[in-house]
Amino acid sequence: MPKISIIVPCYNQAQYLDEALQSVANQTYENWECIIVNDGSTDNTGETAKGWIEKDKRFSYLLLENGGLSNARNSGISKAIGEFILPLDADDKIASDYVASALDAFEKDNTLKVVYCKAERFGEETGIWNLPSFSLYNLAQKNMIFCSAFFRKKDWELVGGYDPGMIYGWEDWEFWIAILKNGGNVKCLDQVGFYYRIKSKSMLNQVNQDHSAYLQEYVSIKHADFFVKTFGSFAFLNTQRDDLKKEYEAKLKSEKFVINLFCKTFFGFKIFKK
Repeated sequence: MPKISIIVPCYNQAQYLDEALQSVANQTYENWECIIVNDGSTDNTGETAKGWIEKDKRFSYLLLENGGLSNARNSGISKAIGEFILPLDADDKIASDYVASALDAFEKDNTLKVVYCKAERFGEETGIWNLPSFSLYNLAQKNMIFCSAFFRKKDWELVGGYDPGMIYGWEDWEFWIAILKNGGNVKCLDQVGFYYRIKSKSMLNQVNQDHSAYLQEYVSIKHADFFVKTFGSFAFLNTQRDDLKKEYEAKLKSEKFVINLFCKTFFGFKIFKK
């Protein structure tokens, strides 16, 4: 009966917090703790958390100065006593059998480093959240594992936790690369266990083009070994690009030749000059 530590950072999301914590309380697996991390909220997050702590001793509370999502998660996990960690954002929910199903997967396969599930959207949009299947190659291009996936605390310790340098978001993507690039398997449970709230304003849709460029560059430098192993060396990629350019130029010249020949034969003029 391993202990599961569920970490719920909250920054001015008190209006959703009850739903998230109720989904934790509803778990069929009972050996869990839930650490609510107040990341310097200015709303009534503290009062909401207090109600749950009084109701169930498995809930605990940590108050911080605002330091961002990575710092809040790391602070909660550092206090956790569970072997397995499950982050849960304060505006999302989990299914009642998610913890039990994930633990069953870990028990059956000790090569697993990460276990997650199918997901469903709710709020301003509803329906299944269709994400690409996991592979290291796919992970090198974009993230497909949401934050509420299970991993061992020891793996979090080995990579130094979530990186506060991911200041504009995408901290999950960088974290999964960090713990998976040197081995370990991943399993996606064949069930909906996670519910992702869609709001008009969220961290994901606030990542603009400049922030995206910064995050891409930051991760590319930090995990250059992973990207080279996945895509090949920079010299190889440059050669590949040049080869493709020559191929397209040759194809374009060929198409121009065919069009000129057709127009010259039937209309007496050419469209393209040499």
